[in-house]
Amino acid sequence: MNKLFEPLSFCHGPAMPNRFMLAPMTNQQSHADGTLSDEEYRWLVMRAKGGFGAVMTCGAHVVPSGQGFPGTLSISSDLHIAGLTRLARGIKQEGSLAIVQLFHAGSRSPRDLIGQAPLSPIDDLSTGSRGMTTAEVEELVEGFIVAALRAEKAGFDGVEIHAAHGYLPCAFLSPASNLRTDRYGGSLENRARFVREIIAGIRKRCGVEFSIGLRLSVERFGLELEETCRVAQDFMSEKTIDFIDMSLWDVFKEPADEGFQGRSLMSYFTELNRGDVRLGVAGKIMSAADAKACLDAGADFVLNGRAAVLHHNFPRKAHADDSFESVPAPVSRAYLEAEGLGPSFIQCMADWFDFVIEPDAK
Repeated sequence: MNKLFEPLSFCHGPAMPNRFMLAPMTNQQSHADGTLSDEEYRWLVMRAKGGFGAVMTCGAHVVPSGQGFPGTLSISSDLHIAGLTRLARGIKQEGSLAIVQLFHAGSRSPRDLIGQAPLSPIDDLSTGSRGMTTAEVEELVEGFIVAALRAEKAGFDGVEIHAAHGYLPCAFLSPASNLRTDRYGGSLENRARFVREIIAGIRKRCGVEFSIGLRLSVERFGLELEETCRVAQDFMSEKTIDFIDMSLWDVFKEPADEGFQGRSLMSYFTELNRGDVRLGVAGKIMSAADAKACLDAGADFVLNGRAAVLHHNFPRKAHADDSFESVPAPVSRAYLEAEGLGPSFIQCMADWFDFVIEPDAK
């Protein structure tokens, strides 16, 4: 278990004091204008107090058109800097790294929420989304970079670009959703250009001590394992990012593609030549033994989402007891409230993950 509680350094910025990072969790408890609420502050700072070496926000939309859910944190204007400054300070005072996840929902942005057709690489009748012009893609690259500058100004240690789960950067990477014919579509190099330009711009315009992470996923939204491995390896080899966060849904599963079965999906990423770029994995890490097994398999750190919802102090419990396992869900609303979730977040967990024991109807 000792390695779980060793510091982890990055090429840029401070080291994590241990190998536990809070996974980004959509929670819908910010104010309607995207400013920080007391509920969101409590949820995140409580995880820092609970021993997570790094605490990452939910996906904070970088421009208004990128909002994916009501009541989510925004980093789309200077209006949000005051709340973000308070949040970064609160997280760091507890000894954790503070990270903002930069987000654009793309075709998954609800039209009635953003007041326009959602954006995607190409027109998509199935989602009602509109393909972006080349100029709009360039403008959005700048939008991500400016959002990172706001995060740095607010005192965060770094940012993560959310290029997973079918959201806009992921849609550009996917051969199924990116059928563009300009320099942002076609070959893998072109499809990765959107993300690559965002990273390059942040690295150029933010300070040398500012960390950059990248979240990737695989097997859904038209993504293919072999190509995702190439994407991850390319970004690792370019040495412009500090960590990759692989969202695997289940860290111990085998690939869905029969041609790659016989070993874990995680192993295809731990075997990459990552140099000094750190590799984190996420997906059903619900016990101290699960976390240790990920590091034993070659990962550098783990990201906890559901386990962190159930235990704000999951790392401390794992440190005290190497046989610690998360309580099983569902749990009561009172339990989640005691763990620092506000009413909106508790309802999210009830609606999305069936986490909540509902009282019997009278």
